[in-house]
Amino acid sequence: MAKLKLAECRRFIRAVIEKAEEMQVPVSIAIVGPEGHLIALERMDGAGWITPETSWAKAFTMAAFRSMSPRFQDGLVTQQWLRERNPQLAVNAAVFTGGKVFISGGAAPVFKGNEMVGCYGISGGTSDQDEVMGKHAREKLGWRHLPERDDTPQEVKDHINAIYEKVGLGQRKL
Repeated sequence: MAKLKLAECRRFIRAVIEKAEEMQVPVSIAIVGPEGHLIALERMDGAGWITPETSWAKAFTMAAFRSMSPRFQDGLVTQQWLRERNPQLAVNAAVFTGGKVFISGGAAPVFKGNEMVGCYGISGGTSDQDEVMGKHAREKLGWRHLPERDDTPQEVKDHINAIYEKVGLGQRKL
């Protein structure tokens, strides 16, 4: 069973901070295991007072939803999927989990091979800025946000690509 180690989580956090400083957007970064339990959390100087809790909730939410379905590739897809189908589910899930569910961009699962080993959440910028920081850090460390062997059904891929198009991320494709 693969795991995320604290040392690699710290490298991810440093890579996010590097990009955040370049963008001049202070953020908080949380990384959880596949079950949603916290591994690492850091708040940059100047980041909003609620960003640590928000980043943790984003990471927790990705773990919860991604473990349910390959349909939930990242926070933006999860947000749009719920908006289209059952917006009340997000509110109910937040209540049922004591506020741990927060659906927004800037969150994604982390895979080693085909195993989801955790998720991260970034909070402090816009959803787009948080997404840019996460992508930068993933690429720098070689973290995958999709399984190595993608067995996502084509109809799900088509749906996710349609969501990316709808939210203005048509260049992103599965």
